[in-house]
Amino acid sequence: MVFSLGGGRRAAFFALDADLPFLSGLDARIAAMVAPALADMGFDLVRVAVLGRESPTVQIMADRMDGTLLVIEDCEQISHAVGAILDVEDPLPGAWTLEVSSPGIDRPLTRAKDWERFAGHLARAEMNMPLEGRKRFAGIVLGARDGCGLMRLEDGSEVALPFAEMRKARLVLTDELIEASARMMKPAASPEETGLEEDPSPAEDRKPAGKPGRKSARKAN
Repeated sequence: MVFSLGGGRRAAFFALDADLPFLSGLDARIAAMVAPALADMGFDLVRVAVLGRESPTVQIMADRMDGTLLVIEDCEQISHAVGAILDVEDPLPGAWTLEVSSPGIDRPLTRAKDWERFAGHLARAEMNMPLEGRKRFAGIVLGARDGCGLMRLEDGSEVALPFAEMRKARLVLTDELIEASARMMKPAASPEETGLEEDPSPAEDRKPAGKPGRKSARKAN
């Protein structure tokens, strides 16, 4: 699911701490701005991505700390909180759009604790610079150590992938992952309690919520 709204205004600079996603530049600054507020609300920040220049889109991906599934009301709550922070801190000039989503089952691995939590599952990773002559890796996640994600490759060898040089990493959808996710992420409430229908597939978590969740982008004063 995705909830969107618009906003804009000022600039601030913060360093990442160890619990935030491995990011750089503007993405890292925004992560440092919004992560504490999300934590206070019971959410974990999974990823921040700023896409586009003229009217950028700020994509926020979040988890519930209690392990239950993110629902549309959670996306609305996160959107309002993050939108207010970005309005005050104003890291982006002009108009922008905010999108909030859940990670889905085949989620990105953006933090050391993601590599620990999903050890034993299949993943793919891509590096910014070649490591042992290659940029792309696929194998079983083994955890994290000393600033690296550990992976066992198809040939049985093991590799340590530095988070600082990791362009992206994501779980591969398998039956084992679906079963594990069902055990780890029980629904927050039944459809009867929320008045919402169950998502027909994990992909629905990444689709726009539609008109009720959108507002036009606002221009900076």
